Amino acid sequence: MIGKAGLILLMLWGCTLCGSQTSMQKSPQGTLDFGFVPSGVYETHAYFEPGPIGILFHLVHTFLHVVQPNPFPQDLITKVAQQKLREVKQDYQKPENIVLTLQAIYYEIGFIVCASLGVLFVLFMPLVGLCFCMCRCCDNCGGEMHQRQKKNADCRRGFFVTLLFVTSLIISAGVLCAYSANQNLSTQLKGVRKLVNSNFRDLKTFVNDTPAQIDYLANQYNTAKNKVISDLDNIGPLLGSRICAQLGKEIIPALDGALSLAGAMRETKEALENMSVSREVLQEATNSLQVNLINEQVRLSNTLNDPACSAPGVSSTCSDIRRTLSQLSINANYSALPNVDTELANVKNVLKTDLSNIVQKGYSTFNDTPDLIKNQTKNIVADIKSILDDIGSNITSFSKQIPLQDTLANFTLYLSQSQSYVEDYYPVIDQYDFYRWMGCIIVCCMVVLIIAFNFLGLLCGTCGYDKHASPTTRGFISNTGGNLLMAGVGFSFMFSWVLMIIVMITFIVGGNVEKLVCEPFESRALFKVLDTPYLINPYWKNFLPGFLYQNPEIDLTFEKLYSNCKENKGIYAALQLDNIFNISEYLNTSMYTKDVVDVFEFVNVDLSDMVLLDANAKQNLLNFTNTGIVSINYEAYLAELNKGVTKVDLLSFANDLEDQADKLPKGALENALKGHASSIRFIHGQQVVPLEQAMSTLNQSIRFLQRTTSDLPNKVNNVISAIDAAQNLITNNASLIITLETKKYMEVMIGYFKQYLNWVKNSMMMEVAACKPVANIVDTVEIVTCSFVVDSLNTFWFGLGCCTVFLIPSIIISVKLAKFFRRMDSEDVYDDIETIPMKIIPSYDTMTRFPRASAPPRQAEWGD
Repeated sequence: MIGKAGLILLMLWGCTLCGSQTSMQKSPQGTLDFGFVPSGVYETHAYFEPGPIGILFHLVHTFLHVVQPNPFPQDLITKVAQQKLREVKQDYQKPENIVLTLQAIYYEIGFIVCASLGVLFVLFMPLVGLCFCMCRCCDNCGGEMHQRQKKNADCRRGFFVTLLFVTSLIISAGVLCAYSANQNLSTQLKGVRKLVNSNFRDLKTFVNDTPAQIDYLANQYNTAKNKVISDLDNIGPLLGSRICAQLGKEIIPALDGALSLAGAMRETKEALENMSVSREVLQEATNSLQVNLINEQVRLSNTLNDPACSAPGVSSTCSDIRRTLSQLSINANYSALPNVDTELANVKNVLKTDLSNIVQKGYSTFNDTPDLIKNQTKNIVADIKSILDDIGSNITSFSKQIPLQDTLANFTLYLSQSQSYVEDYYPVIDQYDFYRWMGCIIVCCMVVLIIAFNFLGLLCGTCGYDKHASPTTRGFISNTGGNLLMAGVGFSFMFSWVLMIIVMITFIVGGNVEKLVCEPFESRALFKVLDTPYLINPYWKNFLPGFLYQNPEIDLTFEKLYSNCKENKGIYAALQLDNIFNISEYLNTSMYTKDVVDVFEFVNVDLSDMVLLDANAKQNLLNFTNTGIVSINYEAYLAELNKGVTKVDLLSFANDLEDQADKLPKGALENALKGHASSIRFIHGQQVVPLEQAMSTLNQSIRFLQRTTSDLPNKVNNVISAIDAAQNLITNNASLIITLETKKYMEVMIGYFKQYLNWVKNSMMMEVAACKPVANIVDTVEIVTCSFVVDSLNTFWFGLGCCTVFLIPSIIISVKLAKFFRRMDSEDVYDDIETIPMKIIPSYDTMTRFPRASAPPRQAEWGD
């Protein structure tokens, strides 16, 4: 009872750390590392490997299965156990009791048959031995010292020798089996002391390590506490980042839009500047190009007016060239395009307000939210830290209130007293084991004595046998062999019934223990019998919880307890102490979480001073739409840009001119035309190519301005609306977001405690006070009972029974074989001439000494 009370108080402390929450979720911030609960190393390895003798054990188990192949009679044992013995005696004639008796007989039929045969053996063997002795005294049953001569005498003698030798070998194997079992039992019993002591040491380890494990669980509260404090110290980045993430869904896009417009303003100014410069460049360049083309046209016309062009075959070529002279002219007129100086001045005026800097200030104000939250929650953080200290103080003070050390000291004392009590019985066990061992040795010596007579008789009879000697002249050694065989027969009759009594008793006891205890324990069927409702106590559904907690309705069974302890689970889970202790009465964690919630409800972060974009910045955006860039005639510019610089491609014109010159005869006209082609190419390279590059630049600027001014008022209005909506969110709805994110942040804090409590509960279930020693004790009892004692006992009767059974053929064969080894008083002789058998009469009066000597065989019997 001291041990039971100690365990219950032990679990009471452990349970208090588990909290009243039955379902706990892991913190979304991550898993806390509470380390490993310190645990001792249990020495006992409740596993037995029999070694080579295991072959004999397996052979005996097979024989028992043949004798008793029926499965474990769980229902039968349950019904029999539920019947009161007094009722069974008084009402044995009731049908249900008769049925139970018949079922028991059916189950035990194998043992009953074998036991019946053993009883017959015990009863008839002494009687047969007595009759055999009396029969031989009357010169019957092989008692007559006369041997009839037969032709197959040598064959029969060899056959009997072989049979007796084989039979003796089998008996020898049986006695070796019995001796091995006897020695194995003594050897294993010597190891019981070590096994029992290791179990006691494990129990002490179990008790001594439990306080350290519980202290470790309590101390690990600091891990959760430190994590909470760390998050509180970083409430700005943690909570602020959450709030910024929610507010930023509207604020960041609005500020990004404003910043994009600010960048568009600068790019618009650059584009307008490029447009203005490009327009002036194009105007000057086209005027210069026009002058050069006109001059080249005049020079080329003068060349074509040369008299050489009037020559036959040349005039047509000159005429063709003359018709293309009008193409040497510019195609675009950039002087008619309107200037953009006014729009450029307006944009520059708008850019005097640095909108980008204003937007960056908005970003900076928004990003300062974590610091703002940290500054406004200093008092809240201090209050929560105070609550954490109070929780730790309560846990520490509660642990000191439980008389754990006194309880464990009492339990340790109880274990020491129990160990001393057990150790006091070791000498008694050794003494009785010596008596048992000596008795088994004596029994084995009985069989060895018979075997010795058999082997000595075979040795002397075989070695001393002379086939040339007649039965009456056999030697001393041969005669001694026969006498030894008969001595073995005598001792066989003397010992066999005693051996059978021993075999029968040990067979019934050991076999039934193996079938009804050991095998059911291995298959867990024995636990199911013990766990049968109302079996042990007719008023308790489940005995174990009824005995421990006086509540038999708890689903706690022997099998569950053993299985849980076998898996090295904590005693809290194995004994299902959660059904006994109301954890909330000892440590109500909801009370502390409520305090934390109440504190977080006072979190009030004011963001009303946050201004994303002031009125000047918004007006600056509106002024950008009124700069006139929207009304610029971009189509007129594009129309002129889409035209070529000249009416004809000057390079193509120059190439055609050279081709025409090649058709002319060699001379000054040809060279002049080729010179004009080279001049046109020069004009193209020096003036047309730069003009085309300037046109490309102007085209890019116009395209950008078209994209920028496309629906510009709506874009600006959308940005201003987004800024206003974000500002309204900060001013009017930020408190709701702050409340929601604060609640999530608070749940993270509480999640650390839930994670800690969940870890404590799992540790209590699986690691703290791991009850492996309890299962080891049960396994140790099973090993000692079944593996050490029962298996050895069964192997002993198996070997001894084999010896006893084979004593019967040994007796028969020894009696027949002794006739061939012993010296006879008379023998049969034959006349070699007339083949008429004659009996040799010795000098003394044989008929007087042996009046019942048989007559010589007739002639017809010679072949027998």
